[in-house]
Amino acid sequence: MRLERAELRLIELRLVQPFETSFGREEKRPALIVALYSEGAVGWGECVASSGPWYSSETVTTAWHVLEEFLLPRVLRQELAGPAALWERLRPIRGHNMAKAALEMAFWDLWAKLEGVPLARLLGGAKERVQSGVSLGIKGTVPELLEEIARRLEEGYPRIKLKIKPGWDLKVLEQVRAQFPEIRLQVDANAAYTIADLPLLRQLDRFGLLMVEQPFAYDDLVDHAALQRDLATPICLDESIPSLNAARAALELGSCKVINIKPGRVGGLSQAVAIHGYCREKGVPVWCGGMLETGIGRAHNVALASLPGFSLPNDISASKRYWEHDIIEPEFELNEDGTISVPKGPGIGVEVLQARLEAATIRMRSYD
Repeated sequence: MRLERAELRLIELRLVQPFETSFGREEKRPALIVALYSEGAVGWGECVASSGPWYSSETVTTAWHVLEEFLLPRVLRQELAGPAALWERLRPIRGHNMAKAALEMAFWDLWAKLEGVPLARLLGGAKERVQSGVSLGIKGTVPELLEEIARRLEEGYPRIKLKIKPGWDLKVLEQVRAQFPEIRLQVDANAAYTIADLPLLRQLDRFGLLMVEQPFAYDDLVDHAALQRDLATPICLDESIPSLNAARAALELGSCKVINIKPGRVGGLSQAVAIHGYCREKGVPVWCGGMLETGIGRAHNVALASLPGFSLPNDISASKRYWEHDIIEPEFELNEDGTISVPKGPGIGVEVLQARLEAATIRMRSYD
């Protein structure tokens, strides 16, 4: 297949409600959308970098630069035998996983469309529905949080994930468990703690959590291993796993018992599938995390989560959880059993709504 043309498009969408983590508060979400064209078809990808270097060193600005100056020139007008060939073209460029992922995922969508098969099937997925979960940001008050938990449970979400940080942790969890003693609950610190917080973190065991996600620094494995030896609750690593090699090191060191696989964080679907395969061989459960994606990124996540090793609820919720109007149709909806259906159409299986995309666009450029 020869890539004939590409488009980069920076868009911005307003969240239906602000989302706060230990990094800060987001009310609007920028997204860098990649479109690849070949043989009359278009493939869509989404860069999950944010406006600032908080979750990752990448931003939408750095990703645009790397895509324009380094990644697109390596693949445009080139004959590529498939996603593996594209990845080999990107491999020499160090880092910039989110920029790589946006391009690579657009290529996967395009490839699947030209093959006439759903992306999920091309990746090796077999599930018709994937387990859903909802992630709740830090609130102004605990009663406000309790009200939202009740609302999300009423909507049908089978698992609740809470963002925590120093000062918003044990006392909050005590009140959550007092009101919701039986729900499937996990917490995510987004690297907000240090090893000095070990006495506090030990107390998380009393809350019956599914897991504690990324308590320590994004580049740490050693302190996570020390904490995991002290905790009965599984530690899940997110930011600390940018690659298959990092996943291997984490499991060898005993730094975690669960891995959150985000294709944007690891460089795309090829690398995500490789990490999934390694974890499955080792008997380590994985799940797919979310990055406030539009329907384009969400569709890729759904396809990935259809693989057999994704055995825990994913941060894949309905479109309306984040957007008044998504940029795709049909929008993703929560089924009565707390799952999200895997699209059955070719590629990502949803249609990008050009009018909504244009309305949200801040900057666009075409390359051929």
